[in-house]
Amino acid sequence: MSAMNNGSSSSQNGLPDSDALPALSTNDYRTYNRMAEQMDYFHNHFRITWNQLQDACTTSGKKLLSPRQLITTGLGFCSQLDFHHSIEEQHIFPVLAKKMPEFHRELTLLSQHREIHNGLAGLGEYLEKCRSGESDLDRMEVKRLMDGFGAVLWAHLDEEVNALRAENMRRYWSLKEMVALPM
Repeated sequence: MSAMNNGSSSSQNGLPDSDALPALSTNDYRTYNRMAEQMDYFHNHFRITWNQLQDACTTSGKKLLSPRQLITTGLGFCSQLDFHHSIEEQHIFPVLAKKMPEFHRELTLLSQHREIHNGLAGLGEYLEKCRSGESDLDRMEVKRLMDGFGAVLWAHLDEEVNALRAENMRRYWSLKEMVALPM
């Protein structure tokens, strides 16, 4: 971080650091933080379902979800997260990418989407085979498949919300623009 002549600080990309910007009123903070709060709401649903599935794959967790419930819950998780990502990629990220490098196709958040999608595809494929009776449900296999993309999923859930927090959004968008952003 380098000091500018006018006393404010700027990051390496020329944008103001969030601590160099004036304090926000409560209402302005809410406006800037709206997308982070909404995204965190959706992400919390995925976190809860993920933990429920993980718990159901342990020896003691077999009592939590029957095989049929685990398959149905797992397939629902895959479908909902895939749908969530497709909405982001088609309607939200392209708008944000106009000003925010975090949302450019070649950078972290979208590359995480691809890695997560690959994991969801493998998990969904396995659970479909179990649902059809082609394979018997093996909870350790479900856990192995989930563990294959769990770290990137959890990092992504946090990093995406952090990119949308008021402190970051205000570096790129005016209050008037924030109101018009999708979500």
